[in-house]
Amino acid sequence: MKKILMLTAFALAGLAAAQDTSTTDTTTTDTMQDTAMPAMESPATMSASDNYSKAQEFAVQADVAYPVSFYDRTLWKASVDHAYYAAAMEAGNRDYSAYLAQLYTKTQWWINAYNAWSKLTDLNDTEKTWASLSAAKLAYLALQRGDTTTARMYVDKGMAWADSASLQAIMKRLP
Repeated sequence: MKKILMLTAFALAGLAAAQDTSTTDTTTTDTMQDTAMPAMESPATMSASDNYSKAQEFAVQADVAYPVSFYDRTLWKASVDHAYYAAAMEAGNRDYSAYLAQLYTKTQWWINAYNAWSKLTDLNDTEKTWASLSAAKLAYLALQRGDTTTARMYVDKGMAWADSASLQAIMKRLP
């Protein structure tokens, strides 16, 4: 309910701003932008720290704007793209890489999440849970297509990160 109210307030503020066509300032042009379409500088031209900040900013906006997190949502895509550039520009920065892995997991891009978590070492408990979730999702998908070998590999890796009811249930279905 709180998210709906926040989203409604956000939408109403956007409508109010869009309806304000006063021309008191003649030095600027009045343009309307879709609030779901972020105005952004190309991530390739920004610094790693600027990309990281933008990724966080867009993620906060996306959390408010969308009820479900998917990469194909404009704000989530912008957030993931900026996080990707930050992590790529400073490959040794663990915070950038972990944030990218978190965004991949949150936006349900399971294979990228799994690969990103696999590259990181010394995961904290929260990260282990997120990593385990990505492995469980991939194990389930592999099981659905009849690939028990791959499913077992994902279950084993997921269990190494963190035990979960999902992984246990999948393991019971494996030969």
